[in-house]
Amino acid sequence: MNDTHQGSGVPEHDRQPQQRSQDKQVTHLDPDQLVAETSRPVPRAALSARTAAGLWALRVFAVLVSLIVIYTFIAQLH
Repeated sequence: MNDTHQGSGVPEHDRQPQQRSQDKQVTHLDPDQLVAETSRPVPRAALSARTAAGLWALRVFAVLVSLIVIYTFIAQLH
């Protein structure tokens, strides 16, 4: 199993102390600093075509199931 963080080439176990340090820094921020730090946009994840297609299929499925539930609810009202 590959133990490196994707894209950085740094082993995952070497990233944990850095992450802990960042978590400690966040706990010491003032509320307005915390809001400013957590409201930064996160870049889109690089997804394979297969994963993107799977997510679109899941969206379509969720919409279809929602429509079926709404139709069934309205049909049962009459």
